[in-house]
Amino acid sequence: MRFLLALGLVAVFAWMLLGLRNEPAAPAPARAFTSSQQCRECHEQTYVEWESSWHAMSWIDPEVRKLSSDFANQDCIDCHAPRPVLETGIANRVLPRASRRAEGVDCLTCHLHPDGSIAGTRDVASAACKPVATRDLVSPQFCAPCHDQHGTVKQWQASRFAVPGPDYRSCSDCHMPRLQGDRRDHRMHGGHDLAMLQAAVTLRATRAPGAVPGTVLVELENSGAGHNFPTDERSRAADLFWREQGQTTWRHLARLRNPYRHEVGLPNTELASGDTLRVSIDQAPAGPIEVALFYKLSPYWNDPAAPDPEREAVRVALVSVAP
Repeated sequence: MRFLLALGLVAVFAWMLLGLRNEPAAPAPARAFTSSQQCRECHEQTYVEWESSWHAMSWIDPEVRKLSSDFANQDCIDCHAPRPVLETGIANRVLPRASRRAEGVDCLTCHLHPDGSIAGTRDVASAACKPVATRDLVSPQFCAPCHDQHGTVKQWQASRFAVPGPDYRSCSDCHMPRLQGDRRDHRMHGGHDLAMLQAAVTLRATRAPGAVPGTVLVELENSGAGHNFPTDERSRAADLFWREQGQTTWRHLARLRNPYRHEVGLPNTELASGDTLRVSIDQAPAGPIEVALFYKLSPYWNDPAAPDPEREAVRVALVSVAP
């Protein structure tokens, strides 16, 4: 009897040990994400891309500092050091954060949910940050809280690129192209990228028939941008110039720019997606001439007729017109 009792106790003890061994481990406490530096541990390549982007430099960019009077214009802080988009919702303007402003538009701006979880393009429970699939993450509306302050997303909605079909392109399709697999380029190519500027527009210039000296017809088509050219920042402008071939002095022909509110009387001359600007050079010299498009990141509201575009701007396109 004692033997059977002892055997039963051993069996119960063994069952308890086995149960404890098979007990599922308690879930690890959720990690608190407080800086983009934490993302570098697993996403080194993406972090390096972001670090070289103008998103990362949105707080320290000297031109932004100058235009905002070193952020004395506090309205600029909202978008240049924002709290997470998902905290305020993609339909609402972002709010400014009080810390880590030097990180600019950082990883957490786009990827942090209000509950502390990480937004991704798919669920990956095995990853350290356990991203949660968030469909809106790559939608144009996700960019709107900052980039629609001057109507860029609305301009896209009015373009052919917003129509479902072969021409459809979202903001991320152009500015965050796919790399390996489903990973996207986080360098955020835009107005600082010459190749992207050149892909946005087409410049043409021809002599009107039967006139020597006569008229040169100039056309600038917004052939590739899914929004106005230029767009978003009112501090940016594009200018058409011409000169006689072999000369160094450029003559101003046209300006494309959305003026600030205090610039009373100046029209918005941005070129909508798909539209073409047509201007003429009357009584052009009989010899060969050149027509060029220059892009300026910081023209302010100076008279465009007297700048030195070769020194102050980036040449986007150049065409020669024969005699």
